[in-house]
Amino acid sequence: MISGKSFLVSLVCMLVALLAVGFISQRPEPVVVRTNLENLPMGIAGYRGTEDAFPESVYRELNADKHVYRHYRSGDGSQLDLYIGYYGTAKGGRTGHNPYACLPGAGWAIVDSRKVRIRYPSQSSDVEVNYVQARRNGVNTVMVHWYQTAGTTVMSTGIRQNIERFWGRLLHNRNDGTFVQISTQVPDDRVVDAEAKVEDFAGQVIRLLPGFWPVEK
Repeated sequence: MISGKSFLVSLVCMLVALLAVGFISQRPEPVVVRTNLENLPMGIAGYRGTEDAFPESVYRELNADKHVYRHYRSGDGSQLDLYIGYYGTAKGGRTGHNPYACLPGAGWAIVDSRKVRIRYPSQSSDVEVNYVQARRNGVNTVMVHWYQTAGTTVMSTGIRQNIERFWGRLLHNRNDGTFVQISTQVPDDRVVDAEAKVEDFAGQVIRLLPGFWPVEK
């Protein structure tokens, strides 16, 4: 049974939320005036990038304001694939797609899925991102992915991103965000090495993204 005090607290919270939503709805929605992400360095941590593109049908499905899709190769022949999808405030700041649905849909069996901590250069603390290993026909896709908003805020779940987006819209009148994915494909005996490489590269991308964050007005 709900006590009178609990009911009152719930009622106040609901009223505050309604007032906040009403306040947000009265403000003009910002638009993207400069994307910037295309200027991310082609050289990162000893890897050299080349641009690539998905079929147009994929871009229509993802429906982002800006896509960055590159293959980064190192001198030893390793390749890491980087995808960034940016969603401005007008598009809600996030994508509805995620690897947990897309990989099985493409015939990949997810064999490992967990949170990992990434420490990136110039920062004393680390951040949490998602690690996924999927297997198909003897080949492994090793991947990390995360959401990033306000340039510097890194999150592993869409729920937390929704909370950050709400406060961003309320306090700064913007709730844009990115979905970032770094992956590689390797045989069974190189999975451990591949995990270390994608996590190290993720730290570099997290460090760089705030400096190339899109501009909204």
